[in-house]
Amino acid sequence: MSVVQDMFATYRGPHKVVARLLAMGEREDRALIILMAACGTVFIAQWPRIAREAHMTGQELNPMLGGALLGWIFIAPLIFYALAFISQILLRAFGQKLTGFSARIALFWAFLASAPLLLMRGLVAGFLGKGMGLSTVDLIWVVIFMWFWIAGLVQAGRGQG
Repeated sequence: MSVVQDMFATYRGPHKVVARLLAMGEREDRALIILMAACGTVFIAQWPRIAREAHMTGQELNPMLGGALLGWIFIAPLIFYALAFISQILLRAFGQKLTGFSARIALFWAFLASAPLLLMRGLVAGFLGKGMGLSTVDLIWVVIFMWFWIAGLVQAGRGQG
């Protein structure tokens, strides 16, 4: 299936998509490209908010975009790798048999599959700014992301045992 079809399928059953990704075999390049696609999407999602902030405060737009680029393309992937490692260690402490790769795929796929909601968040932040609308979109994203991540971790643990 294509990535977009897998993203739509994740909203129907995240465990099925994670199972299919894990069945393809351990390929770290696949995990990295999933993470980088998610981080790139989130970087693009920041543009409306950054443009609004630059306009409202009179700051230069390009340095603000450069900071977001640095954060999302170079620093965020390192944080996600650390978060996947911590989740693997915690789940292993509770008896879940989970490989590092399966923990990474569960986290990275949850992030990429929920990224369209972050695009919507960027539009809301850019056009409406802070307020009830932005808080609602944030809450929806957190719930969806956690659902995808937990379902992916459960499936990854099930497939390892």
